[in-house]
Amino acid sequence: MTPIKLIVGLGNPGPEYVHTRHNTGFWYVAQLADRFGISLAADKKFHGVTGRGQIHGQDVRLLLPMTFMNKSGQSVVPMVNFYGIDNAEILIAHDELDIPAGSIKLKTGGGHGGHNGLRDIAPHIGNDFHRLRIGIGHPGHKSKVSGHVLSKPSADDQIAIEAALDAALDASKLLITGDIEKARGDINGFKLPA
Repeated sequence: MTPIKLIVGLGNPGPEYVHTRHNTGFWYVAQLADRFGISLAADKKFHGVTGRGQIHGQDVRLLLPMTFMNKSGQSVVPMVNFYGIDNAEILIAHDELDIPAGSIKLKTGGGHGGHNGLRDIAPHIGNDFHRLRIGIGHPGHKSKVSGHVLSKPSADDQIAIEAALDAALDASKLLITGDIEKARGDINGFKLPA
């Protein structure tokens, strides 16, 4: 079992993006930092907001790239290289069009699935890191995707996403201590209360 040493939340910087679907990765890391009392601060060296602290007895670094989504690699790759972090020790949280709001999935490896943040990271470090895929639902046609991800969720979707994030936070002990398969079972099995 390999503990997680780096948790990255993907999103876009700036007040106009704070509440948009594309920033659900930011939401997860911010809530994790809040739950475990980890301070986040701007870090020019890694072009992001970073923090470091103890989560369930593990020394964990947190990173929110401030490079805009399609340049996430400019933040993630230098931090991974500087601290010598293996892909098995990395969790990247991001929004996911292909699953509905209120669903979360833990996946290891695979392609970028059209996600511009992953697309900018994987060529530099490889694909075999862990991903926390936070469902935001699909607008139905690819022409509507950009507007969908850069807009705020409906009230119902917001409630569903918050419930899914709570479930992901509840699984953090398994995830961070390296019991990935048990964490995967809990996360992938999450269902919104009826």
